[in-house]
Amino acid sequence: MTKLSVNLNKIALLRNSRGRDFPNVVDFAEKFISRGVHGITVHPRQDERHITRQDVRDLSRLLSCDGEVEFNIEGYPSEDFLQLVEEVKPKQCTLVPDSPEQLTSDHGWDLSQDGEYLATICERLNGQGIRTAIFLDPSLEQVERVKATHAHRIELYTETLAAAYGTPEFDSVLAKFKAVATRAQELGIEVNAGHDLDLQNLPHFLTIPDIKEVSIGHVLMIECIEQGLDSVVEQYLDICRQSA
Repeated sequence: MTKLSVNLNKIALLRNSRGRDFPNVVDFAEKFISRGVHGITVHPRQDERHITRQDVRDLSRLLSCDGEVEFNIEGYPSEDFLQLVEEVKPKQCTLVPDSPEQLTSDHGWDLSQDGEYLATICERLNGQGIRTAIFLDPSLEQVERVKATHAHRIELYTETLAAAYGTPEFDSVLAKFKAVATRAQELGIEVNAGHDLDLQNLPHFLTIPDIKEVSIGHVLMIECIEQGLDSVVEQYLDICRQSA
């Protein structure tokens, strides 16, 4: 069964827009956990535009008390980011090639250029018992290079799949993702996925076998506003239960 990890960045963004601790990020983590989600994801950025370093520490304290719920911290591996990860020791750290100027993550790593650098980061985190994942475009050329980085997993960047949903190109795009996921698994690399997955496209994506985890935030929060938190979480969990 694929695990569902909820990204709380948008909760933090709402809070920061008003200058007080409402909505509270830890409270919302507890709401999602009580409804059965398998993980919590955060992406702290250098400017703390949404998730702050203190949020990471607060969530770490919450999740350390619940060994069933995984904590996934994603972000660019700057030294201050790595020190924060090493301090709280999440179950997983997903390395993302985003600059401080980017609005959101919009591409995977180019391992022909960054592979050696990422190998040093993965070895550093792996040595502390932290599972490492690399944010990757659906590229067979790139996935062939992952093994040399010592990363345990890749997270497939699924924006192109979401953009193709409902168009004649969708089947061919999905087939490309399947080919990359299959090749990663053949190489002994586990596969996560995230970015713009939603209640409509996720069932199609999870026809790809053995996807370990999907991380969903922005769209899920909008769906919760439209349909209610209980209904949305249960729909996602049902999709995950039926995964290939």
